[in-house]
Amino acid sequence: MKVEFAPLSLPLQRRLQTASVVQWVFSFLGLAQCCVAAFIALFFTRFWLVSVLYTAWWFIDREKPSKGGRKINALRNSIVWRYMRDYFPVTLVKTVDLDPRQNYLMGFHPHGVLAAGAFINFCTEASGFSTLFPGITPHLMMLSLWFRIPFLRDYLMSGGLVSSSKESASYVLQKPEGGNMLAIIVGGAQEALDARPGSYTLLLKNRKGFVRVAIEHGTPLVPIFSFGENDLFDQVRNPKGSWLRQLQHRLQQVMGISLPLFHARGIFQYSFGLIPYRRPIYTVVGKPIPVQRKHRPSQEEVDQVHQKYLNELYKLFEEHKAKYNIPEDKHLEFI
Repeated sequence: MKVEFAPLSLPLQRRLQTASVVQWVFSFLGLAQCCVAAFIALFFTRFWLVSVLYTAWWFIDREKPSKGGRKINALRNSIVWRYMRDYFPVTLVKTVDLDPRQNYLMGFHPHGVLAAGAFINFCTEASGFSTLFPGITPHLMMLSLWFRIPFLRDYLMSGGLVSSSKESASYVLQKPEGGNMLAIIVGGAQEALDARPGSYTLLLKNRKGFVRVAIEHGTPLVPIFSFGENDLFDQVRNPKGSWLRQLQHRLQQVMGISLPLFHARGIFQYSFGLIPYRRPIYTVVGKPIPVQRKHRPSQEEVDQVHQKYLNELYKLFEEHKAKYNIPEDKHLEFI
């Protein structure tokens, strides 16, 4: 006999959605410290052997983040991510079919504060990536720094995250039978410092390394624009040249990560807190840009493909902005 469960009430659904986002935000902000603390603390308990064995495993497995990672489909399909998707909500929009016999390098824009759209769309199955793009396995690049943290590295790899290095990119893109997709948040941590509602400034004019990698592997480039990504948080005003911006840049140079001073709503009130606003995200995947393979492309060849990429990304934004309530006078700015 088939057992049917009553649908959850709307208030309960909203609480679960908020809870899923709360755990994601605070795991992003505090999980690294917790993992390090737990790893060290175990040495001083009767469970010290856990840390010893993990250290041995860590050494043996140290190259895995740059060798395609280690996805765990059960975690990618967790119901927690579906609640998180519905909190905003997040929608993945396909404009063309992608041939699973090819590999693809996708540029994701903008970074936003915490890259929520990139995480939901490419590190989970909540938005239906495998249904929209059958036969293609997604990977998302993340700073190599995070993969040096015990326990956390395994959690990150379970969703399809890989380290951000040329070696890592080459491993994913050189699969001869195709079917791999590598997403790069091109603006990186520095672009997060400009992430605020109504901002359409992309740090892209001099970011050409991903284009060179695409040419060296003959991999089509796919522009992605995530509408609403910058609307999730407000940020303390930090104009270029201000003491705060200079401090943030200095910390980024030292630590490798930026520290945007962001705020939005709280858990039980809507005035102030670190929980993102309930604002929709529409991640639009553009059409592939064919790239001719060349082992050592000249700077001129890289510049030509890069300009073509800028043109296609700008066109993608202009074609879809009206659907997502972007004012007609708003345009992308590349810096």
